[in-house]
Amino acid sequence: MTTAEPTTPSSPAISDRMAITLWDFSWYTQAGPGEPFADIDRAFREAVDRGFNTVRICVMPFLLFSGRVPDPDGIHIRGLGKNFGQRTRWYNVRGGYRLDGRRRLTELFQAAARHNCRVIVSSWEYQQSPCFADSDHWHRALAAVPPHERADTMAEALGNLLDFLTERDLAHPIAYVEVHNEVDNCSLVPDDSHGHYARLREPLGRAVESLRSRHPAIPVTYSLGEPWPLEMSDLPEGAQIAHFHFYAYGVLGALYEAVGLGYGTQRRPETAVWPTPELAAMLLPDAPPFDDYRPDAPWQLAATGVPRELFYVHDWVDPEKWDQWLYENYLPHRESMRQTLALWVDSVADFARRRGIPAVLGEGVIGYTPRLTRFEEDAVGKDLAEYTVDRCLRAGFRGVVPTSNAAPHHPMWHTDQDWMRRVNAHITDTSTTSMRSGEPVNTTSLAHFWL
Repeated sequence: MTTAEPTTPSSPAISDRMAITLWDFSWYTQAGPGEPFADIDRAFREAVDRGFNTVRICVMPFLLFSGRVPDPDGIHIRGLGKNFGQRTRWYNVRGGYRLDGRRRLTELFQAAARHNCRVIVSSWEYQQSPCFADSDHWHRALAAVPPHERADTMAEALGNLLDFLTERDLAHPIAYVEVHNEVDNCSLVPDDSHGHYARLREPLGRAVESLRSRHPAIPVTYSLGEPWPLEMSDLPEGAQIAHFHFYAYGVLGALYEAVGLGYGTQRRPETAVWPTPELAAMLLPDAPPFDDYRPDAPWQLAATGVPRELFYVHDWVDPEKWDQWLYENYLPHRESMRQTLALWVDSVADFARRRGIPAVLGEGVIGYTPRLTRFEEDAVGKDLAEYTVDRCLRAGFRGVVPTSNAAPHHPMWHTDQDWMRRVNAHITDTSTTSMRSGEPVNTTSLAHFWL
């Protein structure tokens, strides 16, 4: 097996390790008056105040730089409906404003430089981003690209985006570039049923090589939504960061099954009736009939890939009843969830060492919860998050997200600042003690990459 040669970034490291806040596509879909990203400088100030030094975003490369979307700077942002998605994480978008994408992109990178933050560049366009537009032009343009050409098309668009930033002296905050978010869980690469990773090898290998040849000073990779430790040798060569996401559903997965939902790669279970009795007992009194609950435009569901059933559950479940079920059923799942997270951390760290590249945890750690629930933000979730952060640091990870919910568009941004400061201080502190156990942190592994 060959190993990818590490490439030095275009600027010195801000910190030896990255404390990552996941801004995804929300930095442009929740940027209207009074919304979390209306003032991008304020969002960066708050991130730095909470100890973060890196943001991870969708940069809209296909929309802005592929040349395939009519009037790319004339997109208007809209929500999925008056109530639809408003209690579902990432989908509580109001919209009602015009998105000048290139201007917005420029402003973000200017602000990142002012606040001494790095930016992980990615795309969610083959997953969620286009569903928030006021027309289906963006969605249809993505779907029109033949599946076997999509990774190459995305790489070309990203290369054009990097040209745009470089010409304006704005590329220096970039930590690295992902060809796409969760390439194993989206329609960027055709699913030919040849394993979870083997099908990615050829198209992603070409895409990574294309980007590296165009911008050799900027590290390139792809992100993986689910770790499959026995298949990691099937992953394409050439990636310069081992970027993975860890969602150990465990007890949350058991609740999803009880309410008749699928999650991750788990299919929706067959149920005699839906809503299931368990879900019916959790719904708010004013929940509408499921058959009547739809987004404003039918194409928006196709543009996001999230089933209507999940929106219904997340929008209309009683948050306290949801959390109560998780607490009452957590204990039998506790050890298996921790063992799963430990296996994933160690497998990714070993994979990164074999390839001679840094490891990064880009999302985590429990799973997709309704926006107003608190299970991941309270005692149990924080315990698992700290356990995962600690394990990552001791394994030599170069970047860690404390939890995907630690961002301006989630409630915990305003309720758990002190916890974020404490955890992020340990992530960015390169001393030799871990945050919980006092065990040594592996600070020598791959340390050359961002020094």
